[in-house]
Amino acid sequence: MRYNQIRKMDIADGPGVRVSVFLQGCAFHCKNCFNPETWDFNGGSEFTDETIQEILDLCDREYIAGLSILGGEPMHPKNIEGTIRLAKAFKERFPEKSLWSWSGFLFDDVCNKEIFQYLDVLVDGQYVDELHDPRLKWRGSSNQRVIDVQKSIKKKEVVLYCD
Repeated sequence: MRYNQIRKMDIADGPGVRVSVFLQGCAFHCKNCFNPETWDFNGGSEFTDETIQEILDLCDREYIAGLSILGGEPMHPKNIEGTIRLAKAFKERFPEKSLWSWSGFLFDDVCNKEIFQYLDVLVDGQYVDELHDPRLKWRGSSNQRVIDVQKSIKKKEVVLYCD
């Protein structure tokens, strides 16, 4: 797996000040994607155990509310194992901090459900340019859902996140 960038302080991708990691590689290629530079699975930098440690160290600040994993596509079969490794390490070290992720896959279509053990919120669905609405919080188009993953697992149905 590869990654495109790590943001040390991000206020756009989830509540509070967060660390955000943008993974490399996406097969969806949504029209007017806000980061097409992440599409190429061979771009960016190698994602290693040292990268995970760097991300965890950045999260180990009192003012950091959580970690956001974006893409590219974190849930793609080429990325999911690395996404799970990062999510697990983050939640083991910071169980009180929130973990958010974005995916073009729908909640029910995520292949490896193990990731849901660690995620607090999943923003699902591909970006659809014709449904773009700049007033939406944490999503680009109105078809996307901001899902409370843990409540959804308990209820066995999608529960939208309420902030």
